[in-house]
Amino acid sequence: MITQVDLQQFKCFELLKLPLADLTLLSGSNASGKSTILQALVLLHQTMREHEWSTRLVLNGDVIKLGTVADVVDKVHGRRSFEIAITSDEQTHRWVFSGERSEMSLAVDSVEVAGVRNDVPAKLQYLLPNPDNGVVPALAQRLRNLTYITAERIGPREFYALEDRQVATVVGPEGEHAVSLLHLGRDEQVLEELVIAGVPPTRLRQVEAIMQVFFPGCGLAVEQVPRVNAVTLGIRTSEDTDYHRPIHVGFGLTQVLPIVVAALSANKGDLLLIENPEVHLHPAGQARMGQFLADVAYAGVQVVVETHSDHILNGIRRAVKSQRLCPDQVALHFFKPRFAKEAQVISPQLDKSGNVDVWPEGFFDQFDKDMNHFAGWGE
Repeated sequence: MITQVDLQQFKCFELLKLPLADLTLLSGSNASGKSTILQALVLLHQTMREHEWSTRLVLNGDVIKLGTVADVVDKVHGRRSFEIAITSDEQTHRWVFSGERSEMSLAVDSVEVAGVRNDVPAKLQYLLPNPDNGVVPALAQRLRNLTYITAERIGPREFYALEDRQVATVVGPEGEHAVSLLHLGRDEQVLEELVIAGVPPTRLRQVEAIMQVFFPGCGLAVEQVPRVNAVTLGIRTSEDTDYHRPIHVGFGLTQVLPIVVAALSANKGDLLLIENPEVHLHPAGQARMGQFLADVAYAGVQVVVETHSDHILNGIRRAVKSQRLCPDQVALHFFKPRFAKEAQVISPQLDKSGNVDVWPEGFFDQFDKDMNHFAGWGE
């Protein structure tokens, strides 16, 4: 498991040391740096996956596009370099990257592993010194195989591309491979801790069962189009109806599906990054999503979620209160604008009853502010 991410002179952070847990929730105002945490991990992932032997960090690829060096170096104190450090259960890995401000990649100036620094490494594999025994370090495997789901997920489609298993190993940043992954792995077993009793423990049937938690009566039919590299997705909302095209069942279902498929396709130790899982979900569904993400973390998949939803938070709190997760398995981080008077990141703590110890100004408190206004207690 990744236990901490350190950023130095990367985007809006001069220096940040952010602890992670089994389930980490990132919240805060817009443009306060929440997505930056995910982007740092995704940049490592993208380079490892698309350029195995690269000695440069690639800023633009199939997963994420961040522009040039000038776009990612701290605008206030940075010049042409930044650092990313990842601490895991095994050890700490630290990279120093640099490049000209107009370039779209950065050279690896140094790599430090467990305190041993390698300057200007000539040969790297997965951005790490090439091991003599040929064994890929666990952190590199975890970063290379992570799943990143953005807030801009694709909506209903007439059909979905059917990709080779070597290409579509995860659902994709927009969920574009979710239906393909569901079809190809329909008979694969899911993690035991996520299995809903009374339903076959295979991916398709378990995805369908979990979708019913969010959308009662939901049924899924995934079929390959004859002689075409494509699959169709049929959805029904009641056992009394036939399957419909996705466009006829609303956006919420197709926004949740990639998250559920990703979770049920994961293995223990995998890393799942999700932006705004609450998109197009009713408040009750958002609370269920928080509980579901807690279940995924309980099953051994590390989850980092960026959200603006207090219902997601409350779903997680309920999971802690029901002892699905221990308080120390959850990390809450609230991001403030860089030049605010308070610290840039505040980290409230949960107790075993799911109570939050401190509620910083702006931390999911808008409902109370609005109610005070209507009650005549504030302006």
